[in-house]
Amino acid sequence: MVMLQDGLLAFFSAVGMTTVVWLLAGAVLRTGRPVVPGLLLVLPLKGEALAMEADVRELRRLQGRLPGAKIVLVDCGLTEDARGIAQYLADREKDAEVVSASEFHVGDRP
Repeated sequence: MVMLQDGLLAFFSAVGMTTVVWLLAGAVLRTGRPVVPGLLLVLPLKGEALAMEADVRELRRLQGRLPGAKIVLVDCGLTEDARGIAQYLADREKDAEVVSASEFHVGDRP
């Protein structure tokens, strides 16, 4: 019986120490998230854009995992009401903006 108790004590001690080391290593290795400068999360919007709020919410979730990312809502023919909602959502978010399709381009234009 004593041997069983000693065995269980040794097993749980080893598991506990492994857990502590695993948590400490994870905390040290994940301290700094890489920042990708100029990363754009682009959402093209057209018409009524009925799922716009849910899409912006998803982009906001991704933006939290990608420091330095910017949300860009591209107006590709939104209705007037939808454009107002897009502008409201962009104003409410950090690092977000609404641009028209003609203004949006990436890189150098020829």
